[in-house]
Amino acid sequence: MNNKEIHTKFIKSEALRLGFLSCGISKSGFLEEDAPRVERWLNQNQHGQMSYMENHFDKRLNPNLLVDDAKSVVSLLLNYYPSETQTDDSYKISKYAYGQDYHHVIKEKLKELLFSIQNEIGEVSGRAFVDSAPVLDKAWAAKSGLGWIGKNSKLLTKSLGSFYFIAELIIDLELDYDNPTTDHCGSCTACLDACPTEAIVAPYVVDGSKCISYFTIELKDNIPAEMKGKFNDWAFGCDICQDVCPWNRFSKSHNEPLFNPNPELLSMTKKDWEDISAETFQKVFKNSPIKRTKFEGLKRNIDFLK
Repeated sequence: MNNKEIHTKFIKSEALRLGFLSCGISKSGFLEEDAPRVERWLNQNQHGQMSYMENHFDKRLNPNLLVDDAKSVVSLLLNYYPSETQTDDSYKISKYAYGQDYHHVIKEKLKELLFSIQNEIGEVSGRAFVDSAPVLDKAWAAKSGLGWIGKNSKLLTKSLGSFYFIAELIIDLELDYDNPTTDHCGSCTACLDACPTEAIVAPYVVDGSKCISYFTIELKDNIPAEMKGKFNDWAFGCDICQDVCPWNRFSKSHNEPLFNPNPELLSMTKKDWEDISAETFQKVFKNSPIKRTKFEGLKRNIDFLK
């Protein structure tokens, strides 16, 4: 076994020890195949008011501009599929937001992984990314063989489905690299057929500005009146295109205690949501991603659904 093999094996086993579902590795470099797709998506304004998507276009496509002397992109998946879901008579919250804010949870794991790599291998520099810097996480994960990008634009994995977070460690260490997997969506159009706002405008193309997640989390203005009655009771995010995906029959419950929901969240009825006070909001969603929409944003969403 050469050093590259030994280092690669160590990183992958350490990732599993830290609770990641899987780990795939790609050679760092310019994502040539993805550049036209991203440019087209932005030019067609399919990112709506998410103007931050336009920033650092070059860095999104080239990790070497984010990390000096980058050699490898280590992609990691962390499961968030819950064992329990909300009561039926409730406004719905996307499953990723049941527990604590994933940014903090995953950042800690990535720091620990980098520390282990440095301890075991020596002087390795790198940066950890969780959905917070211009990294095309799904593209890198697909390139590393962790899954394929499905018709709903989510990363899909045969044995796992898609209810997981994606994170990256970009490091200046050469490793053994994985190969992409094949697309297994076939002729299925379940996600396209189920989306109530027709945000999946064509297979593999999501118009972010029509997505329920965009309206309930990202949009700061009033929700357009023509969307009334189309949200299927989703108050924060939306899981419809994942819930209907046949591959999510293989989702298994996560075992990350920090992603366990506040019991109050699961039992809240529509009336509880409608009557929620700023104080209850702060208490129940103390370290939750739901805080992103702020109390006023959540109230706006619930009023729109009533």
